[in-house]
Amino acid sequence: MDKVLLKDLKRQNKYTKFFKEWQEQEFKDHPDEAKVLEELEVLSKNIGMREGFVIACFDYRNLDLAFFTGNVEEITGYPESIFREKGMEASFSMIHPGDRPELFRFQKIVFDVFHQLTMKERHSFEFSYTTRWVHRTTNEIIWTVGKAKPFLIDSDGNFAIDLHIIIQLQNQPKVTSYDWNYSYQKEDGSRVYVSKSSPKDNNVKLTKKEKEIAQMILDGKKSKEVSETLNISMNTVGTHRKNILKKLNARNMGEMIKILASYDF
Repeated sequence: MDKVLLKDLKRQNKYTKFFKEWQEQEFKDHPDEAKVLEELEVLSKNIGMREGFVIACFDYRNLDLAFFTGNVEEITGYPESIFREKGMEASFSMIHPGDRPELFRFQKIVFDVFHQLTMKERHSFEFSYTTRWVHRTTNEIIWTVGKAKPFLIDSDGNFAIDLHIIIQLQNQPKVTSYDWNYSYQKEDGSRVYVSKSSPKDNNVKLTKKEKEIAQMILDGKKSKEVSETLNISMNTVGTHRKNILKKLNARNMGEMIKILASYDF
């Protein structure tokens, strides 16, 4: 065990303070907790831990790691014993310092959004992130992408344990720092998607024509169909699409469509 690192983590506890609200939820016992964690253990063994592939669960009741695959040590350079001893505190110590502020901002967003949802919506909630790890001994920058969702929600709807599927990227992605998005299915069956680049609220100033075209894009209509339906040129349609893209701060058409899906027109 790295005694110097462990001593430092015990003394500071500087990262878990951002998760105080999570820990203060009034948790209820979950009768199937032991069973679901056993099933996760079996699943991880059946999958076979591929190189650069990690499964982990944060337990928000004690800010610990309820489960993680052992290959995390070879990827990060941090001893497995450190994660077992200090859990969440150790996990965030390996995050690139430039990514931590946005990570902690995002966890607050996740907490606030999740607790505004109905019980049914909470069970459909999931989030993704791209971040940088820093190898403990080599200082190598390791890009990873993670997909996470609630793994254990108690009878009162409290987010007790999550599940992360994390993959090491071989090449640097287009983003330059911590990136994120979350989504959930509303009671009416529609899907809400919000990303780091989404507008801060739904009051983006789209013109009447832009709203009309945005709705047609959501309906799956191609530019030619939009042009013929609205009796405007293809060039005009293209200009409107570019303006919508810019106003939504979307990086591409795929992201624009996902953002538009969370809007009411």
